[in-house]
Amino acid sequence: MVQRATSLFALWTVLGTLWAWILPDHFIWVADGRFKPFGQPLISVLLGVIMLGMGITLSFDDFRRVFAIPRCVAAGAILQFTVMPLTGVAIASAFGLETGLAVGLILVSCCPGGTASNVVTYLARANLALSVTMTMASTLVAVIATPLLTGWLAGLYVEIDRWNLFREMVAVVLVPVVAGILLNRYFPKLTRQVAKVSPLVSVLVVVLIVGGIIAKSKPLIEEYAGVLLLALFLLHASGFALGYVLTKLLGLGVSERRTISIEVGMQNSGLGSSLASTPAFAAQFAAPIQAALAPVPSAISAVYHVVIGSLLASLWRRNVPD
Repeated sequence: MVQRATSLFALWTVLGTLWAWILPDHFIWVADGRFKPFGQPLISVLLGVIMLGMGITLSFDDFRRVFAIPRCVAAGAILQFTVMPLTGVAIASAFGLETGLAVGLILVSCCPGGTASNVVTYLARANLALSVTMTMASTLVAVIATPLLTGWLAGLYVEIDRWNLFREMVAVVLVPVVAGILLNRYFPKLTRQVAKVSPLVSVLVVVLIVGGIIAKSKPLIEEYAGVLLLALFLLHASGFALGYVLTKLLGLGVSERRTISIEVGMQNSGLGSSLASTPAFAAQFAAPIQAALAPVPSAISAVYHVVIGSLLASLWRRNVPD
């Protein structure tokens, strides 16, 4: 039941987005700052819940898998942090995006793969072990790579505080993931029970985050819908396509090519939304309107990548390589 509900995450994301668009008051509380658990923005805390859920599904044996398939993991991680960031900055420049939209687009393109990619890989009958390993590896690498790449590429538009971005990555990514791994190590019975529902909880939390950003940013989305929808589609379509083509040139097998294509094409949009929504990140912009625009690309990105990924999964599961 839970697994079936989790596999429908694309449907929940689309329905949640439509719900937030039609009835924004039902979701705006997520993003308007009225709730601050532990003194932190609610979106950041929700992202921490997702990362904790990821951590409790990992063990120290999972890290050993990196050394068992180093070529595939290295290829995936390198493509993750080259293809998407470079494509993001190219699209932002080609479309002449507003500063806030350009920075938001580049930020989400510099994020690691999301846990939703594991579900899509499972549905596509690709290499699930590789997908989980790549998500883990790219998430940990992102603690350093995302601040550095965002600072470098988005620095064309506004000066980015890399150190603040690094602190946010440690707080909302590294600490919850490590905490989850330790819980799994020392309380295995408890975490096994929690892990049965944590993927579905993660899906619902992502829907909440995306819905909150959509609800809060509805007027801005209406104003910039045309260029935003096209730019984000091109970003993710390029990620899926280049992830597949470049790994084919590297001589990897069909299953591995499909897996890396999914990992590269699907970003952790929840992380992008969380980082772009923090007061410290907003303070980097000279105009409040630009700061308000920054989280919007991540919200739209979340819808696009799950829809494209699900369509690919439906296609590829019909033609499973031997």
